[in-house]
Amino acid sequence: MKDKILVVEDEKDTRFILEKLLTRNNYEVVTAINGEDALEILKTFSPKVILADWTMPVLDGLALCNILKSDEKYKGIYFIILTARSSLKDRIMGLDIGADDFLVKPVENQELLARIRSGIRIFNLQNELKNAEHNKAVIEMACTIGHKINNPLSSLVLSLKTIENELSEEERAKLSEELKTINESVDRINKFVQQLIYLQNPQLIDYVDENRMIKTD
Repeated sequence: MKDKILVVEDEKDTRFILEKLLTRNNYEVVTAINGEDALEILKTFSPKVILADWTMPVLDGLALCNILKSDEKYKGIYFIILTARSSLKDRIMGLDIGADDFLVKPVENQELLARIRSGIRIFNLQNELKNAEHNKAVIEMACTIGHKINNPLSSLVLSLKTIENELSEEERAKLSEELKTINESVDRINKFVQQLIYLQNPQLIDYVDENRMIKTD
């Protein structure tokens, strides 16, 4: 799959040039004419990098950056500000807002592409770290649940064996189907507990009503 980039630029010719440059370099590109337009696009498009002009009508690039970096859903997107402003004060302002990179127009194509590649690497690394932390939390949770179930399950097994031993042959014969069902259920629970305790590579699968569950098989 191609890496996705959102270009936010109000100047038509610049927007066209950036789109062509990035498309030729094998990126999936969507363009927006201002920050407000970009927010609408982000509802259905998930880029790894946003390339945004600072000065735009309606909602400029800096204001857009501020909104996205304050939102947990979008804060991980690598945000590059493009601007004609070159003063140190402006750069500091942009970085303080949360921009990840800052390029002064006119931008040399190879430098822009290099910055984008760097941004994509950082985005991917952040996602890998997030996934690793998530998997660790899932494994710890599964192990905790497994042990919490395992203790009362052991007591249940011992109690069941005691009851079976105290039953007469006639009583066991009479309750054979019920005892079989109970033992099979205990075996299934025990198998599930062991899967939870020794879970190594957790995967979440769709369940119902947008809920997901841990895959143990």
